[in-house]
Amino acid sequence: MTEPSELIYMSAKQVAEYLDLNEKKVYSMANDRVLPATKITGKWLFPKILIDRWIMDSCHSGMLSDRMHITGSDDPLLSMLVSRLMTQIGKSDLVSYSSTGSRMGLDLLSRGYADVCTLHWGSVDERNVRHPALLKSYPNHQQWVMVHGYTRKQGLMMRSDMLHQCQEEDKIVSLPWRWVARQAGAGSQQHLEHWLMKQGAALTHLNANVTAYSERELAAFVARGDADIGFGCQSVAMESGLSFIPLVTESFDFVMPQGIYFRRQLQHLFDMLGSTQTRQLAATLGGYDLTDCGQLLWNPN
Repeated sequence: MTEPSELIYMSAKQVAEYLDLNEKKVYSMANDRVLPATKITGKWLFPKILIDRWIMDSCHSGMLSDRMHITGSDDPLLSMLVSRLMTQIGKSDLVSYSSTGSRMGLDLLSRGYADVCTLHWGSVDERNVRHPALLKSYPNHQQWVMVHGYTRKQGLMMRSDMLHQCQEEDKIVSLPWRWVARQAGAGSQQHLEHWLMKQGAALTHLNANVTAYSERELAAFVARGDADIGFGCQSVAMESGLSFIPLVTESFDFVMPQGIYFRRQLQHLFDMLGSTQTRQLAATLGGYDLTDCGQLLWNPN
């Protein structure tokens, strides 16, 4: 017999035994989306790691409700806001942010290791198709909601002495430059591959021997002269003193379990995003548009 500690997914009967509940109550809680679960071919499955997390969150009116971990795509504005938020609430709550790339962030979210994931997987025009399609490829997406953060300008960043060679977009790929790639699953890498496809090229056409694991790491490679060009957001290029050619207006969005949406730290963060001070900061950083910030974009229903 499989011990509970060895299980990855549990049946309704196993959850009922584990929580000492009536099995009908487990089904009711799953249908009401109280318990984390997914329905496959008509059968409910409960990820044990999320059941354990649900128990911990329920302890003492929310043992873990005094903290929130954000992961996913890298962004300077969000990083600054989290630092400011911690300055305000640091004695009572904990908010942390680690950039992992969109896909790894969603994987961590689906496993219960993160509370919120940020992603940018398509242009503003494609967002309503690309983002939900990506979310639906992960377990437990039925419990998630997606909220709009802001739009960002994405494109090519390079040193200022190279900008004059980039005036003809269709010839950039043929230049003998050293490219910085991003890790697989990063939104910026997705944008780069999509742009290359429009140019009739692929990653194999680039001299890309360096991989950066964040937007700022990519910019640092270029600014130091260790590489020549890479794909990233305008605000990172500006803070690193690099030139920038905008190619995509993308949607930078927040994904979280439905219950997390009401967590006070996240609501405080959305309040900050809607403030005049944040709009001024975004204008200084460059490339942001905070119109419709906080708008619900997608839910499983």
